[in-house]
Amino acid sequence: MKRSIGHRETLFPCPVWIIGTYDSEGKPKLMTVAWGGIVCSKPASVCISIREATHSYRSIVERGAFTVNVPNSDQVREADFAGIASGRDTDKFAATGLTPVRSGHVDAPMIAEFPLNVECELAHTVPIGLHTLFVGEIRDVKADESILDEKDTPLIRKVNPPIWAPAELAYYSTGEFIGAGLAIGKDLVEK
Repeated sequence: MKRSIGHRETLFPCPVWIIGTYDSEGKPKLMTVAWGGIVCSKPASVCISIREATHSYRSIVERGAFTVNVPNSDQVREADFAGIASGRDTDKFAATGLTPVRSGHVDAPMIAEFPLNVECELAHTVPIGLHTLFVGEIRDVKADESILDEKDTPLIRKVNPPIWAPAELAYYSTGEFIGAGLAIGKDLVEK
């Protein structure tokens, strides 16, 4: 039997993405987000939702760009810190020991130590309520060679990104391979 638990943000998993921006003085900034995902194939686009009260909000609006940086599960401590410390009074790059790297395609920094970096140009801004949805068109993806297959596809099992469970306020690893998409349900389609 199912029980109603009310309306709240309990969908999971949520990504653990660290957003890179430059502030108005050109200083690199970090912010961890969990409200985000892929929203379009053509043009390839992602979305993130953040509150206007954050330091990164203004940076994204002013610069028209951001990066999505995907850590591996061993980097969850740095990711968590980037989500709880304020960029107004903390240099999160210095505090975490992470290295900002200038993007080749957008006006936002990437994180050198993270295995996957996505350079996004701001395409749409949608106020929703407490959060604003930013849609970024992907301009380029940078990936460590160690996470790529022979077709230059990043493999989730090699990245092993952490995921966020908002209702639990907890991080998890992505888990084990359980089956290839478009194959594990094929027998149901053929019946």
